[in-house]
Amino acid sequence: MAGKVKRITVDLGGYPDLVVIYLGMRVNVLTGLKTLLGFGPKIQNSVKAQPDGLLLHENFILSLFPPHVGMRQYWRDFQSLETWARSEPHRAWWKQFLRDSGGTGFWHETYFLRGGIEAIYDDIPQPLGLSAFAPTGEARGAMFGARQRLGIGGEATVAPPVGESDLN
Repeated sequence: MAGKVKRITVDLGGYPDLVVIYLGMRVNVLTGLKTLLGFGPKIQNSVKAQPDGLLLHENFILSLFPPHVGMRQYWRDFQSLETWARSEPHRAWWKQFLRDSGGTGFWHETYFLRGGIEAIYDDIPQPLGLSAFAPTGEARGAMFGARQRLGIGGEATVAPPVGESDLN
């Protein structure tokens, strides 16, 4: 006999600027498997370093064929996430990926408790997530960086790993 379902919820009152980001890496060609497997330990080490503002990191598998893994991270606020994303080791990873994706595709979708969503899809051969139903365009100009895609004013405290002119 089945028991009663225990339902719980959360009080996010202490996290008014909460940011949730989903990230994924998909193997596009066989050599991408090496790239994907090489990132696992790097990501785990960066999480163990407990970056300021990272509240929780979780891993998941999106598909086995093609290999496609993901992460969900909860950040205290956008400033913490942006600062980490523009600092080492992430800075070096991003610069390398944008030079050569290593046979993989990468994406992220970021959701804000206060409202707003932004996303990027790099070398993803088929639409997924938001890009499967929303119009897409090149990540250039006002759509180049997360801060701009969100319409967040002000300047970042750390320079971006790669400028738009570096990709030309």
